[in-house]
Amino acid sequence: MTRHIEFARLHNFRDLGGYTGEGGRTVRWGRLYRSDALSKLAEADAGEDRERFRALGIRTVIDLRYPQEIATKGRVPASDGLAWHNLSVEHRPVSQSRLAPDVDPVRFFADLHSEVAEDGVQELRQILHLIAGDGTAPLVFHCAAGKDRTGLVAALVLALLGVDEKDIIADYALSELATERLLADWKAARPDREDFWPGYGLAPAESMRLFLTALNAGHGSVHGYARDQLGVGDGLIADLRQQLLEA
Repeated sequence: MTRHIEFARLHNFRDLGGYTGEGGRTVRWGRLYRSDALSKLAEADAGEDRERFRALGIRTVIDLRYPQEIATKGRVPASDGLAWHNLSVEHRPVSQSRLAPDVDPVRFFADLHSEVAEDGVQELRQILHLIAGDGTAPLVFHCAAGKDRTGLVAALVLALLGVDEKDIIADYALSELATERLLADWKAARPDREDFWPGYGLAPAESMRLFLTALNAGHGSVHGYARDQLGVGDGLIADLRQQLLEA
């Protein structure tokens, strides 16, 4: 099976299947995807990408971006049978490109994930309910670059499925395979900008490791965080595993 699904305009579209979860069961392929902004599918030259996306049979899109981002950039093209949900998990906007050059990207992204995990409780709870729901898969969630907000949601879901921490961290870091193309898009849209934060576009493995360490220290585990902060009970976790793990 293929983890990275190639598109011309999407640079970070990945299948979350194949990891080993609870009880040695494998996360099912073709059920849960993560991506950068699906609004790119609406571009005039993205016809082949739209066909490739439709061929995946996706039923549900969760857009993690701010409403302002959607107003500016658009959303995934509407189509019959496709449900779209905007659940903006990040509540404190920051322009990453304009951060000072000496800001450490490892610490910045770790702290950003902790901030979103604290602020986005309501949205994260709704996201988990959608992913665990009967009939919502195949499902894809995305933000702009598909690495920060998307990376946090992917980490939470994989952890609740019982995937090992090292695999969660490795999945997060895979976004750096798209960094060069994401940066090229960013620069093409801003030809007059010569200065930007050197950490822009990165997804350091150590950032996810630090975030998970902080979550474990505060709640005992990701499961403890989901229980204490998100109000996620054993029933929802069982539903997640039923939907996403092989029998």
